[in-house]
Amino acid sequence: MKPKNLKKVLALILCCAMLGTLGMFMSGCKSSNGDWDYIQSKGTMIIGITDFPPMDYKDDSGNWIGFEADFANAVCAKLGVTAVFQEVMDWTAIATELSSKNVDAIWNGMTVTDDRAKNMDLSTHYMLNHQVLVTTSANVDKYQTADNLNGVTVDAEDGSTGADTMNSDPFFAQANKVPVDSQIKALMEVKAGTADVAVVDYLIAENAINAGGDYSDLVISPYKTFADEEYAVGFRKNSPNTLDKVNSAIADLKASGELQTIADKYGLGDLLIK
Repeated sequence: MKPKNLKKVLALILCCAMLGTLGMFMSGCKSSNGDWDYIQSKGTMIIGITDFPPMDYKDDSGNWIGFEADFANAVCAKLGVTAVFQEVMDWTAIATELSSKNVDAIWNGMTVTDDRAKNMDLSTHYMLNHQVLVTTSANVDKYQTADNLNGVTVDAEDGSTGADTMNSDPFFAQANKVPVDSQIKALMEVKAGTADVAVVDYLIAENAINAGGDYSDLVISPYKTFADEEYAVGFRKNSPNTLDKVNSAIADLKASGELQTIADKYGLGDLLIK
């Protein structure tokens, strides 16, 4: 082969190699942006929730309202997509709900845990919470120590932080531990007398008890306290572009004071992480 032709062949090979490298680079870029492209192409972000006042609940017209619902709507408005709310019935499978694309986010007063951090991407932490014991006002003085719970029926929502607490804290070692399908159900069982104590989020207990309705005869026990927890929004694992956009929108809502206004509307302003 003549030197001139050899140079042409080598230049062609080099050009193909460069194009291949560029293609791999562009493919990688597309992959890292893939989850956000998927959400943006639909024009909707499917928000996984449960009925959890004051975080998520329906108004008289059947529309989802509450701190988390308003928060999600505000973030999605900034991102140019529509929030669509979908109830998640099995809280033990929220990572699967995300990975299967049944929902795009879990946005429902979700406590940050090591397990959740391993299985999903978590947003900026935005609110404090803790678990509490709820029982009837007539029985509150009965359950002051672990020994007092010997054989006592304690319930909590299956898959929730309350259930994790119930199953791991030595305070409940001698109790009859029963998982139920929601935090509201846990409170209903205590009210009905089919459970003696419920382990639920402080926010849901405080709201239910002080609403002056069905649960006004229940009280939060002063005898057992648990450490503070933090709430975050959960997204599909390895979705950095979606996470960055949501975190940026959250930062904007904090800076403008809009997030504080939403929290104050539902009596949660003091619990926001500043």
